Amino acid sequence: MHSIEWQKSTHSGDGSNCVYVLGGPADVIRLRESDAPDTVLTTTTDRLRHLIHTLKSAR
Repeated sequence: MHSIEWQKSTHSGDGSNCVYVLGGPADVIRLRESDAPDTVLTTTTDRLRHLIHTLKSAR
């Protein structure tokens, strides 16, 4: 059986509230938060890039 290896976001730091990222086929990205590891958000790299750009622009 293949084990899934989630990568902790570098922006999560050492605290207990961490965001984890998992890449997949065809530019699919999965995100989860350490407090709710069974809840997974699925998106694409383009949509995630757009979200991050929008959030940074709003500062």
